[in-house]
Order: sequence, then structure tokens, then C-alpha cells
Amino acid sequence: MESIANFLYALDDILWGTGMTVILIGTGILLTLRFRFRYQFRFLFNIKNTYGRMFEKKAPGHGTISGFKAACTALANTIGTGNISGVATAIVSGGPGALFWMWFSAFFGMSTKACEIIIGQRYREHYKNSMDEYVCDRSFALKNAFGWKKGAIVLALFCFILGPWTCCVQTEAVVGSVKEAFGVSGLVTVIIIGVTCLLTIWGGLRSISAVMSKAVPIMSMLYILMGLGVIILHFKEIPGVIELIIVSAFSPTAAVGGFAGATVKDAIQYGVARGIYSNDAGTGYGMIAHASAITDHPVRQSIWGFGEVFLDTMIICSITAFTIILTGSYYTSEATSSTLTTIAFSSVYGEVGGQLTAIAVAVLAWTTIIGMYYTCEKSVNYAFGDSATNKKMMTFYKIYYLIPCVIFYNVQADILWALTDILSAVYVAITLFIIAAKHKEIFRIFDDFYKRFLPAQERGENPPVVSFDCRKTEEKD
Repeated sequence: MESIANFLYALDDILWGTGMTVILIGTGILLTLRFRFRYQFRFLFNIKNTYGRMFEKKAPGHGTISGFKAACTALANTIGTGNISGVATAIVSGGPGALFWMWFSAFFGMSTKACEIIIGQRYREHYKNSMDEYVCDRSFALKNAFGWKKGAIVLALFCFILGPWTCCVQTEAVVGSVKEAFGVSGLVTVIIIGVTCLLTIWGGLRSISAVMSKAVPIMSMLYILMGLGVIILHFKEIPGVIELIIVSAFSPTAAVGGFAGATVKDAIQYGVARGIYSNDAGTGYGMIAHASAITDHPVRQSIWGFGEVFLDTMIICSITAFTIILTGSYYTSEATSSTLTTIAFSSVYGEVGGQLTAIAVAVLAWTTIIGMYYTCEKSVNYAFGDSATNKKMMTFYKIYYLIPCVIFYNVQADILWALTDILSAVYVAITLFIIAAKHKEIFRIFDDFYKRFLPAQERGENPPVVSFDCRKTEEKD
């Protein structure tokens, strides 16, 4: 087991070394410049076209579910244990400076996430026979954009076989946090997770999106309020913490207490890797969830990329990090993962704080497992096509998907995160390739929205709903 762990650590370091970091952040910077910072700085416009349209009963356009429900399904992937246990692991391994690099990558990652969503809308297909859903993922994009059917099949098999293993970090986080707060055994916890997740995913996309549209906003808000309480109680210490974060991002962090210290390379590596796992910018998950959205233009749906990354990293990840740093729990305790976050909240709110954190971890991990199922399911859909076989295979896949989550919940957290990082690196490499190869088409769709579609709408005209046929390069009005 030790040799396997060392191999995973070494491969993780190679894949998330300087090259991947430079390419990922560099892509985000180039896209942001080309988009003229519209996803970052048009704050009121972006809020109006995302959260401002949450309760819109019927939006114009084609799709399966509303843009808001599609975003909540995507947020189920992004807002989860990555925000709690992932941030804790990043600080333990990379020091307080890791948060700065989370912010940095997230700022430019908004543009990368937007590209994923545009690609998902552009190359999606309507599976009318087996499930009546609009679907897309990296495999659909490889086939419809490049005609690479064999490569797309290999990728689909890779994703739906190995994808479920990334959810082990979710159950590990829940088990550790619940045990710390309530003393409940891991076996009882994973049985409850397995049964409730199976019941939810059994109903398909509509069932999943209905649950996510309620669970994700409510639990996110409760967690934010808990974190804000910690920040308010330590208000005078905030300037010092901000200084520590910035200084640690560019200079080594000395060892103190149970914290072993960290280099600048550690801060960048763990900050970017955990940030990417948390907000999914560059992994391709954005194209999967948003492909099903009903929208009048792909770029309008892509604005949700801003909302997801902003809420996930700039707010929730920051709250977790500030709580851990303000309480000093990362050097006063030897805990890692979600257990460290639980200890941090307990030090402020007492036993109740730890219990509330454990509940938050459990619910957010639960929603992430469900959201991840949906993304893995798209690979099954691609592999078997719009057929009766596809419908039958999804039944078996629901059971297979939950097996790693339930069985391997007690594997060491560092090993699980290393495996997750490795799989994420593969997804990132493929997604960035698609964006790079199809950047001209992405820019054409983007310019169409701001030069033709949006001005007509602002003049009071009714522009036609824009849909992009996945088998042709020209747009169809």
C-alpha cells in the first residue's frame, strides 16, 4: 500500500507541477483578455443574468431544465467537500498562501468555465429516445467537433469507470467530520449516504436537479453565515491574516506547531489544484451540467460560470480558509481534511459548532456525490448512444457508481486527494485542448451575443432564439 501511495504522490507532483499550472492559468489569462474581462467586471450584468433569473418560470430557448437548475446541478459538483476538506488540505500542505493562488486561478478561471459552457451548448445532442435530454461531455465534444469517435469512446470508458473513484474523498470527509462531531461510526454513515444517494439519482436528471436547486442554496447560505460569524468574532485579526496569506504566497512559510512549513511551489501547486477541484474551472464539468439548460443563447448560459466560481472560491473557500487560519487550527492540530475544519469551528462555537460543520460537510458531500453521478452518467450515455441499451446500462451504473464511495471511505485522505488530482489533470488536459482547438468558434459565438443578439434585445426587439447544431459549423436561427 505504501508503494502505491508513493507512486500516486509522485505522479500527482508531476502532473500538477509547473507545466500544468502555467498552462491552466495562462489559458485563463488569455481568454480573459480576449473576452475583455466581461465575466469578471460586469458584476451587476452578470448577477442580473444569473441569480436575478433564478425564479423565471419559463425561459425562451431549447433544453431539458431551467438555466438555474442546470447551474445548481453544476454547483452540486463545485460546492462540496472541496470547499471544506480540500481547502483544509491545501492549507496544511501549502500553507496560508495557498488561498491566494486559489483566488488567482479562480479569477481567470471564470473565463475558462464560460468556454466550457459554450462548448457544452454548441456540441450537445438531444437524446430523444432513451431519456429525452440534451446531453454533452468531453466525448461528445471530441466526436462532434473533431470527428474522433474512437478517441471519444476510450475517454468515455475512462470517465465512467474511474470517475466514481473521485467521490471517495467525499465520503472520507463526511465520515471524519461526523465521527469527530457526533462519534458515529463510519459504517453507519456510509450506509446512510449510499441509500439516500441511490434514491435520489434513481429518478434521473429531473429528480437530481429538483433536489439540488433546494439543497445547494440553503446549505451554502447556512455555511456562509457560520463562517461570517467566525470572521466577525476575529475582526481585528483580519488585516494580519490577509497579510499572512499574501506574504506566504510569494515566500516560504515557516514551520510552527504541528504545521511542517511550506515552500512557494507548495502554495501554488496545492492552491491551484485544490481550487480547480473545488470550482471545476478547466475540468470540463461545466459543459456537462449546462448542456441541458434551456437558454436563448449559449453565452447567456455561460455567465453562470462567473456565478459558480465566484460563489465557490471567492466566498465559500475563503470562509473555510479564514476560519482555519484565524483559529490557528492548522498548526495547533495535526488533523487534515474536513476534520480540521470541524475542529476550527468547534474552537469558536463549541460542540454545537462542530456538529453544525459536520452536518454541512455531510450535506455538501452528499450533493457532490449526486452531482458527480450526473457527469459520469453522460459518459455512459455517449458509449451506448441514444438506445434502449443506454437506458438499461444506466440502471446498472447507478449501483456501480456508489460502490467505491461506500467501500473505500476509510482510505487515507492524502491518497484519495492524490488520485483525485491525477484524474482531474487528465480532464483538464483534454478540456484545454478542446478550448484551444475551437477558440475561434467560441469567440464567434461570444461576439454574436454582444454585437448582435444583446443589442437587439436591449432595443426592445425580440431576437430569435439561437441554437447551434452540433453537426454543423454554421449557426441556425
